[in-house]
Amino acid sequence: MIIQKEFTLTPHKRGFHLVTEEISRNLPPLPPTGLLHLFIKHTSAALTINENADPDVQTDMEAIFNRLIREREPYYEHTCEGDDDMPAHAKSTIVGVELTIPITNGRMNMGIWQGIYLCEFRNRGGGRKIVATVIG
Repeated sequence: MIIQKEFTLTPHKRGFHLVTEEISRNLPPLPPTGLLHLFIKHTSAALTINENADPDVQTDMEAIFNRLIREREPYYEHTCEGDDDMPAHAKSTIVGVELTIPITNGRMNMGIWQGIYLCEFRNRGGGRKIVATVIG
């Protein structure tokens, strides 16, 4: 069985945002065992899994990425969409646009301290489209 559903996440400001619950609410019914593949249809945002307990992780991740990839570098050629655009593309490439999560007993099988993050790299990214594919 393969089921696919596309949905749009609530818009978020720039930063790292826990979206595990929002994604769960939008998923089709999950089989007893299988795989969940999540794909974000954007080039300036990403998905990742990280700690879901301490909100300082979100703040620290934003600070780390802003130091790794800075805005307004003199060597950027793609600048017509704003200072945050080219850095957003680079950050998205580093983090990635997809996740694969095992399904066990009809639920996403993640660690107790793991949550799904939307990595919003634009100042105003808008609603981000997710394609969820369930294989089971």
